[in-house]
Amino acid sequence: MSAAFGASYACDPVQSRGRRHKEVAAPTRSDFQRDRDRIVHSTAFRRLVYKTQVFLNHEGDLFRTRLTHSLEVAQLARSIARALGLNEDLVEAIALAHDLGHTPFGHAGQDTLNECMVAYGGFEHNLQSLRVVDHLEERYPAFDGLNLTFETREGVLKHCSYKNAALIEAQEPGGVARRFLDRTQPSLEAQLCNLADAIAYNAHDIDDGVRSGLISMQQLQSIELIERYRLEALAEHPDLVQAARARRLLYETIRRMLSEQVYDVIATTRQVLQKAKPQSVEEVRLAGPLVGFSADMKALATPLQQFLFSQLYRHPKVMETTVQAQNVVRDLYAAYVSHPAEMPTDFAMREDTQRAVADYIAGMTDRFAAREHERLTGQKWLP
Repeated sequence: MSAAFGASYACDPVQSRGRRHKEVAAPTRSDFQRDRDRIVHSTAFRRLVYKTQVFLNHEGDLFRTRLTHSLEVAQLARSIARALGLNEDLVEAIALAHDLGHTPFGHAGQDTLNECMVAYGGFEHNLQSLRVVDHLEERYPAFDGLNLTFETREGVLKHCSYKNAALIEAQEPGGVARRFLDRTQPSLEAQLCNLADAIAYNAHDIDDGVRSGLISMQQLQSIELIERYRLEALAEHPDLVQAARARRLLYETIRRMLSEQVYDVIATTRQVLQKAKPQSVEEVRLAGPLVGFSADMKALATPLQQFLFSQLYRHPKVMETTVQAQNVVRDLYAAYVSHPAEMPTDFAMREDTQRAVADYIAGMTDRFAAREHERLTGQKWLP
């Protein structure tokens, strides 16, 4: 392993397991840098700017979208990777690609599309992200998809059912789904991106939730992980108690919480690595999970996740939007299955109509899905 790529257990692009279709190496970029660039230039990546995180895109210009979330995950993951000696380029590629398969309207869209597809293999956004980079992007004359490296594709497929893993394994023996069958681990870079995803969305959902007025700082004071850093911020900056500076207090609280979680992951993972002593990427794969929070931080983070679930994600106003989004996706699915010609020709002509419909809907932005729904049903929802 070249020292330029950090620790012996980090992924080295020179030692990559390669691409599904062989290509000549780029003269100025490593394979992982090339993966990142292909992801950034993809159509699916651009669409993330108009896909929901929690709040629909039309509800406010400052709420997070899938795109801004992906950028925040990449920033957090790179910071941690740098401290641990992992490959930052691979981490960035995985982080930027991890949500490419998300439907419009967030988890409401995913859950509804899965219900519609239950008799046809179901729908899962991690698996869809892999479909996007392997098949659905159409940019190159010699192959479908982006032809990313094994290591990036492995990180994109964060979760996978045993049934789906077996199907992928049959098409790609020893490939990215194999670990779900033999219960081994992905690279440290992939493990890190999975945790950075959770750290990022907990933090920005607090910010967006307070900004929206659906949750308040007063409510958040019941959460020890928040209150600890709110009090620290006030002790250092007493003027933040003023109502006019409430936004700064929120930002400073979140910033301190994020920093502490990052430092906790770095320190805990270093301790675990020192104990496990993996000397290569393959030894990492054979070990148990190596990247994580300390027991204390995990205990602090759990109540926050529970609070966000009950007070934000299940807030009546969010649920009202969820029901509307589910109806849109359900109606679109029924309309396209009944009349495939309403889709673009490349989708309409595919033999597997149900999967073609799922692929088409999953690729939509929130506002395009709403416009299509209005066109097909005459019902207007989004402004």
